[in-house]
Amino acid sequence: MSDTLLIVADSERDANMLYATGMFVPDAFIYFRHRGKSTVVMSDLEIDRAKHEARADEVISMTEIAKPLEKRLGRRAKFADVVATIFRRRHIRTARVPANFSLVHAEQLRQHGIRVWTDDTPVFPQRELKRPNEVKAIERALRTTEAGLAAGIATIRAARVAKDGRLTLGGSTLTSERVRAEIDIAMIRLGGIGAHTIVAGGNQACDPHDRGSGPLRANQAIILDVFPRDERTGYYGDMTRTVVRGKASEALRCQFEAVREAQRAAIRTIHAGIDGHTVHRAVQKVFAERGYKTGIVEREALGVKREAASKQPRPTSAGRQQGFFHGTGHGLGLQVHEAPRMGVVPCRLRAGHVVTVEPGLYYPGVGGIRIEDVVLVTTNGCRLLSKFPVALEI
Repeated sequence: MSDTLLIVADSERDANMLYATGMFVPDAFIYFRHRGKSTVVMSDLEIDRAKHEARADEVISMTEIAKPLEKRLGRRAKFADVVATIFRRRHIRTARVPANFSLVHAEQLRQHGIRVWTDDTPVFPQRELKRPNEVKAIERALRTTEAGLAAGIATIRAARVAKDGRLTLGGSTLTSERVRAEIDIAMIRLGGIGAHTIVAGGNQACDPHDRGSGPLRANQAIILDVFPRDERTGYYGDMTRTVVRGKASEALRCQFEAVREAQRAAIRTIHAGIDGHTVHRAVQKVFAERGYKTGIVEREALGVKREAASKQPRPTSAGRQQGFFHGTGHGLGLQVHEAPRMGVVPCRLRAGHVVTVEPGLYYPGVGGIRIEDVVLVTTNGCRLLSKFPVALEI
């Protein structure tokens, strides 16, 4: 196995490249680490900035390598040409690459006699355990997330209820799109970029990744799932609240209380050394004890009449899931979903992991409820990084 790591990507979208170099670059460039020394190969546009900003031991000019190559080749030099030239000078014959490395680059490198290989293990396993400055970056992103949530909830709270149950604001129907815009604008003001923000009401909220569209209605659960990226650091926040403008039904209130208790149970369970699957089972236990089934569920079992929960989620006859059918949480950092995962697959939590805790219950005809917060795993427990209040009716 080679001790050389090679990445060819932009750092705006590639979390590994951003982690390696610590600077945002919109176009692809070259990074490699050989025998503990890191090098970036930059275009003329970025090289001066890279000398000041990049976390690298060495910054090389792409032009100085490419121009002589182009004269010899009679064509524009490709990334593989530049990498192969540098590697030959340094007697590098093989390199490990990330799993998302371009197949085109890999084939071109092989034509140059450079072998690249990959596997399913992280190229930067240390990304899982957040350093203090990374925790602060996530907390900054969470404060932005909370500002977005506050703006969205304030917009829903300010709405009036029309005779037909629609929410209206300023004489117009209040829609998911309008609330989403208010959330995203509030976050932009603080340097947070929202993408695919979820504002989903009624039965739309029963699909956890439905962004939501169209009119919002009174007395129905509205899920707001907000996960902005901090444009300064690249780290994400991620929080979810579920609210009702008006009066929640008894079934919906019971569902909300069950999700809230399940989240508390999960947070009480988390500490360094515990298996994420054990945390997940703590959530399932709360739902089972309260009679919430996953799979095909009769209406009377929705938190009003206690019945035994099924062992595993399964599709309903209509092809939809009901109950609790996703993981309890996931790692948060330079990606909104990263390792570790707390779900059905075993995964040992360690001090320094930053994870979401987001149980949910979803029943078409009643509504969807999800509450999500973020915690830092510590030796003896966990520290809650989220600070936004939890309330159903507004």
